[in-house]
Amino acid sequence: MKKTWYLTKWGGTLLHISAWALLFSLPTLLSSSHSDNRPPVREAEEETLGMVIVWVMNFSWIAFFYLNALVLIPRLVNTKKYWVYVAVLLISLLALLTESWLLFRLRTGPEQFNIGRHIIFNFFIYLFFWSSSTAYQMVKDKLESERIQAEKENENLKTELSLLRSQASPHFMFNVLNNMVALARKKSDLLEPSLIKLSALMRYMLYESDEEKVSLETEIEYLESYIDLQQQRFGNKVKIDKEFEQTDIACQLEPMLLIPFVENAFKHGVGMIEDAVISIRLKVENNRLLFIVKNKFNRDIADQKDDTSGIGLTNVKRRLNLLYGNRQRLTITEKDNWFIVSLQIQLN
Repeated sequence: MKKTWYLTKWGGTLLHISAWALLFSLPTLLSSSHSDNRPPVREAEEETLGMVIVWVMNFSWIAFFYLNALVLIPRLVNTKKYWVYVAVLLISLLALLTESWLLFRLRTGPEQFNIGRHIIFNFFIYLFFWSSSTAYQMVKDKLESERIQAEKENENLKTELSLLRSQASPHFMFNVLNNMVALARKKSDLLEPSLIKLSALMRYMLYESDEEKVSLETEIEYLESYIDLQQQRFGNKVKIDKEFEQTDIACQLEPMLLIPFVENAFKHGVGMIEDAVISIRLKVENNRLLFIVKNKFNRDIADQKDDTSGIGLTNVKRRLNLLYGNRQRLTITEKDNWFIVSLQIQLN
């Protein structure tokens, strides 16, 4: 999964540095915008000491921020060690108050140092950094959780598509092989070209179907080889009318996406069907694919076949939804003993 720039290592580091620089420069920016209220110029040594104290405290707050976000929350809060977490927070608060008390007392002197005001001021700063670091880690954990979940869903999707794809065509092999046996017994000259076509089909199913996408021309070649084998199997028992009009040569689609509709037509459109006819039309124009498969069918025979064999169209419907979403429209109708499947896909 591709990450946005702010979730990468260097992008996140740059974002953190920019945020800290902006935060700690705010007092200077605000004071410079009110030039009339500037304090008197201090001695050089006092100003140097003041800058050192400010930077030491800044780094202390930064250290507390990341200590809470990266150590305390993951190791204590996420493991439900709440009392230990509260104890460590109280200790860190005491340590930060003591540090700032020693540093600023050194700068102002004991007679000018107001301990009550100092504790209240630093306590609210402490709350700010604690709440900020807690929110930061919660958002970070949430984003990481969503990233992992998205990766899992992506892997599950790949696995599901792989399973659906693998189920798309293998069952027709049984009938084709039975036909090969019959040709072998007859010592027919059609056996060798039939075996070559079957070998090409199996190579496509086993190897090229693992690709994410294939050219539409390759998919059409697979369809034509499959149709030729089925035509050889059924002979004059079925009339096959096919037309493939491919105007966009460079189009690609997921492999073995169209074959289930043709399989379904042969499964339910031949056998005890009077004047069996299967019509297959494919047209591609402006990256829009139109695929129509029609076959005559007998409702009683079709129901018996559904109960005993085959995958059906549920498989391919699921696959289309996963791959194309609202960029596809599948329409299945039954009219006057004709079973009609119409598929439209916007390929790009």
